[in-house]
Amino acid sequence: MKQQAHSESATAFKKQLASYKQLIDQDIEEYSKQQEKESLQDFGINSRVAIDAYLSILKRGGKRIRGALAMVGYEMAGGQDSEMILRAARVLELVHAYLLVVDDINDRSPVRRGGLPAHLIMAEYYRNKGLGDDDIHFGESIAIHASLVACHTAQIMLAELDVDPKLALRAIVSLNRSLVVTGYGQANDVFNEVLGDEVDERAVTNVLEWKTAHYTFLSPLQLGMILAGAGDNEIKSMASFAMNAGLAFQIGDDNLGVFGTEFESGKSPLDDIKEGKRTLLTIHALDNAQNADKNFLLQMLGNNKLTQLEFQRVKEILISTGSLEFARSKAAKHVQIAQEELANNNYFSDQQTTFLKSLTDYLLIRNM
Repeated sequence: MKQQAHSESATAFKKQLASYKQLIDQDIEEYSKQQEKESLQDFGINSRVAIDAYLSILKRGGKRIRGALAMVGYEMAGGQDSEMILRAARVLELVHAYLLVVDDINDRSPVRRGGLPAHLIMAEYYRNKGLGDDDIHFGESIAIHASLVACHTAQIMLAELDVDPKLALRAIVSLNRSLVVTGYGQANDVFNEVLGDEVDERAVTNVLEWKTAHYTFLSPLQLGMILAGAGDNEIKSMASFAMNAGLAFQIGDDNLGVFGTEFESGKSPLDDIKEGKRTLLTIHALDNAQNADKNFLLQMLGNNKLTQLEFQRVKEILISTGSLEFARSKAAKHVQIAQEELANNNYFSDQQTTFLKSLTDYLLIRNM
């Protein structure tokens, strides 16, 4: 019965998320058309080509969880201006797409949500135009600058929201504090790929907290609550929930990144192993594998020529060492804490936090 209740709650979450996503997608489609027109008019054809590569990533969607959580936080705290908070959700999705562009360059990702990442779109443009012999450098350079334009545009948009200027300032400070944390998280993620045996569970968890939990869960909720005029105590009361939900989300993402499909994760299942990404999966396996399996895993982590046969053996090692079950148990523990935090929250009623409760049930089902 409990499993059925979790499943029904998770289904309700996905349905509600889809309704937020539809609103955000429609808004972003309209915004993108405007940007395509204005970039050409104001800055010429080269600028239009550059911003098109970024907009391609922005328009491909994904779950829109960040924008949705901003809307939920706003509504939960009593906000009623649906047009304004939708614009704020757009800000977060613009920033997210900017970070995806950078992340794809860091990870040398060949795919992003079923298409080329922005830097490879521009590299292909360079080759097709016969512009020289350094297509990757060109592609990365243009993609970075186009995404920076979008990020700064998002900051202006946030500053110009139709709210009390004091609330807008609080929102700007909150978002940028989160981006500072995210930047350090991304840097540490890259370090973890090359530091080898120095990387332990704490180092991996730091990245999970800094790179995802702050940016994907805590920051959007806080932004929405700030724009609704919530007090400091109300905002702080959601911190532990958001951090634990974010940790569960990212651990699940890392598991799906290896054991899921490209449709589920938005990238090739081989990518994390190819780039040598250190996750709870790989750290636990390296600590518990027999010598031959450990040596093989070390050779495969960061092997850009990883074959499907080698990848299959990597997955077998992750399972035989108990690493997949270990990561799942960690995610389940964070879901449990998040649910307890919601149940014990004295600032918001069950009705106000229904979406967040169903989110944790979704995370639980997703982790199985």
